[in-house]
Amino acid sequence: MAEIEIRPIKTRKQTHQFLTFPWTIYRNDPLWVPPILADRWKAVDPERGVFFQRGTAEFWGAYRNNELAGTICTAIDFKANRNVNKKDCLFGFFECVNERDVSFALFDHAKGWAIAHGQECLYGPFNLDYEDGYGILIEGRDRPPVILCGHTPAYYLDFVEAYGFKPGRGDNLAFARDLHENLEGLEEIHDFADRVRRRKHYTVRHADFSRWEEEVDRVYALINPSLKHLPGHVPWQREALRDLLAPFVKVAHPELILFAEDNGKPVGFFPAIPNFNEALIHANGLRYPWNYLQAWWYGRMAPKCAAIKSVLVLPDYWGSGVAILMFSEMVNRLVERGYDWIDLSLTSADNPKTPVLAERMGASIYKRYRVFRMRF
Repeated sequence: MAEIEIRPIKTRKQTHQFLTFPWTIYRNDPLWVPPILADRWKAVDPERGVFFQRGTAEFWGAYRNNELAGTICTAIDFKANRNVNKKDCLFGFFECVNERDVSFALFDHAKGWAIAHGQECLYGPFNLDYEDGYGILIEGRDRPPVILCGHTPAYYLDFVEAYGFKPGRGDNLAFARDLHENLEGLEEIHDFADRVRRRKHYTVRHADFSRWEEEVDRVYALINPSLKHLPGHVPWQREALRDLLAPFVKVAHPELILFAEDNGKPVGFFPAIPNFNEALIHANGLRYPWNYLQAWWYGRMAPKCAAIKSVLVLPDYWGSGVAILMFSEMVNRLVERGYDWIDLSLTSADNPKTPVLAERMGASIYKRYRVFRMRF
């Protein structure tokens, strides 16, 4: 069999091949949602990608017989490493044909790059952003992923485990809650929320997009205190958070971006966004002009799912009923707008609060993702 050669991705032509390689891997997978190609170009561009404000990254291709057979990115998030006093080399954009030796060649190169740059382990996969391409799909191949969730072939798990990677933290879970079944369970939630309203001075309001920067500041004030108890938590930087939330202004309904307040002080955040993957799965990543027409056509159809990507509650308010209050309000608004089900993703199995809360709301796990770490 021909030797595998690892080459750096440098030219525009090479970058195009690198970014469009997933279309080769997933061409027969009906569950794959192609990423928007223009967004990928921005993410890997050192002049435009938000990651490069805090770190460095390089991109590589594995070639056999001069044909691209796999891709990987190696990256160092300087700010995150300083904040947690670690020397993690991130890997991401990992895609590979179903040949173990190709994956091992990519991991060997990533490991060598990490050692040469003074790092102590490989950690991933993440596509530069900790919320993009998170992990490898372990369970849940009965439906496509929702927005901001990934999808990988089943054989990737074998490759990373055979190479010697170990789970880097507890699995990340996606929960689903139907809005038309088990209505009695929803009534119990609404009754509990009513009791909280009568006993406390909490209020729930929706986001004000006309004051978006101030709203981002409020989320930033909540996110790290609310999540710092999680094992392996990497503190959020404001610019990374702002970049993640920026699309909300264009695609989300402000009425579905909820803040809980205690006498005017923000103590909780509960955002839901329409699952635009229901349209994007038909849009081919907007690679060609006619794909925009496909996106428009399917975008005319109201999404059946709303995705809730975060539940933030300040530690002083855990157990206070704030989370149930926000969930009750969200359910009312989603039912009123005709949604069929809620996705709650992703939350760590290590989180002592959110999985219990999701199950209390009548949700069940439908996807499981895992990130991996290798020390050397």
